[in-house]
Amino acid sequence: LEATLALTRRHWSHDERNILSIQTNLAHCLTRLGRHNEALVLNRGTYARWVAIMGASNEEAILNGTSLTVVLRQSGRWEEARKLAQDQLLPAAGQSLGADHHLTLSISQNLALTLRDNPTSTRDDVLEAETIMQDVIQRQR
Repeated sequence: LEATLALTRRHWSHDERNILSIQTNLAHCLTRLGRHNEALVLNRGTYARWVAIMGASNEEAILNGTSLTVVLRQSGRWEEARKLAQDQLLPAAGQSLGADHHLTLSISQNLALTLRDNPTSTRDDVLEAETIMQDVIQRQR
């Protein structure tokens, strides 16, 4: 993927969406390999570009933001993951995709996992996570 990205940048530099898609795939691969710091840098950049190009309510931007929350959570950046999911992604997804859309439900699930797994979570955080997960399960039926 790194070679594909380099070739695409060289020969099709005008095709920013394609470049962003390749970067997204590369970030996903880095995450799966456990290379979270590298994935985090790439995810931050692609999410920012998608938002700049298409707007925060665009499905591709929301999908990239969701990937970013996963990497933030896996990197132990709990508060940043929570804020991104709760303050930016959920409102954008709810408004543009709807409360029952699979991406909105995925963001909710990520938020619940962030609240639950954070080592500094309070009892209220864990209860909120439980409430969110119950809502996600109900909506998935």
